[in-house]
Amino acid sequence: MIKRFDPRIVLGMLLILGGGLALAQTMGYLENATKFFWGGAFLFGGLMFLSLLLGGNWWASFPGFTLAALGVLILLPESLEDLGGAVFLGGIALSFWYAYFTDRKERWWAIIPGGVLTALSLLIVASSYFDEYSGAIVLGGIGLTFFIVYLTSPVERWWAIIPGGVLTTLAGMTIAAERFGEFQTAGFFFLGLALTFLLVALLARMKWAYWPALVLGIMGMLGLASLLNFANYIWAVALIAGGGFLIIRYFTRNA
Repeated sequence: MIKRFDPRIVLGMLLILGGGLALAQTMGYLENATKFFWGGAFLFGGLMFLSLLLGGNWWASFPGFTLAALGVLILLPESLEDLGGAVFLGGIALSFWYAYFTDRKERWWAIIPGGVLTALSLLIVASSYFDEYSGAIVLGGIGLTFFIVYLTSPVERWWAIIPGGVLTTLAGMTIAAERFGEFQTAGFFFLGLALTFLLVALLARMKWAYWPALVLGIMGMLGLASLLNFANYIWAVALIAGGGFLIIRYFTRNA
């Protein structure tokens, strides 16, 4: 009669294998035996949990992908050790993406941690190869996450446009700050916010959003106008026009 599989057998075999590798390393027959043992152990444990996904146990994706990523992290060669953090965070991100794609209606919340962890993973990669754009990549990635949240249910989750637009704007500012002055960069920031509220007004049909879009758009245009030689004239005319409007409004009301 075949006995039911006992996980203690696997644990016992792993302990024996670990002891054998440690002994071989001590005697000088192997190098980095401990590294291969623990890397293989975590990778094997992750695969064991991932096998439970075949039975519909979606929760197993969290320990499964995390342990598998940890195993891969340990087994990485020295030339790729700088990417270890990206591998580990990317593995955890996969857990949330799996949770979302297996039930997009009920587990839409998984997009946010999944997107943030993906952006952080890309940040680590970017800091090694594209350090100049690392800030833009992480902020833009998180901003894109909120736009994805909006697309899952435009009517109910219109609010996601605002953090998405703000973060995307900040991503653009990290690049603009290195190419323009502080005042011009502020102009880009206000224009980005204006576009964000304009999207809220157009896509979510929130009429109140037109007003902040208008005000922020004007501030943004004034900021960008400083790139031109006649920027001071624009500011002077704007101040005179604003003061004249207030005075005229006062006298017409009291007439």
